Amino acid sequence: MQDLYSRLTALRRPRLLARSARLGARSYCRKRDLPRVLGYGTLPRPAVAALQLMELEQGMEDSRKRGEAGYSLIRHVELLIALAGEAEFLERLGSPSDTQTAAAAGRRVEQATGITPCPPVSAPPAA
Repeated sequence: MQDLYSRLTALRRPRLLARSARLGARSYCRKRDLPRVLGYGTLPRPAVAALQLMELEQGMEDSRKRGEAGYSLIRHVELLIALAGEAEFLERLGSPSDTQTAAAAGRRVEQATGITPCPPVSAPPAA
């Protein structure tokens, strides 16, 4: 089985979907967006969330390729945005090889939650 980082880097999607996800990931806020995408409840750890998002996104990709009527482009882009945001969050945490114990990893996640604050929502321009 591939590790999480190699699975994320091996992910290939059409250019329009990938570009939309990169642009949307700029305003991704874990606390705001992840519960909406995965379902409400406690937020999972970043690696667990990334794995869940990859499974959901693979299902959407299969639906897209089969041309199913229930395929939602908006939902697919939302999943890709969340996946890109979680991948960036994992990157900021550092590689798993430099963490020696599970306790240290838990503290790192708690410390890292402060590095990605939600971007301020700007008001639409007045007409």
